[in-house]
Amino acid sequence: MSEKDPHRPPDDAIAEGARARAQGRPRDACPYPLNSPERTEWLEGYDGTPADRAPDGPLDKG
Repeated sequence: MSEKDPHRPPDDAIAEGARARAQGRPRDACPYPLNSPERTEWLEGYDGTPADRAPDGPLDKG
């Protein structure tokens, strides 16, 4: 049985964030420090949107 090293960063922080959301964990459960690239990636996975993309605007109903 192989154990992951807790000091080694995960292979994919985006997937880890998406998995956290699917498991019902809160957004502030992100384990990475503020302003770190890993935190940005984790939040991208959690939110399901790239950080460098502006949010979609509302659709016109007309």
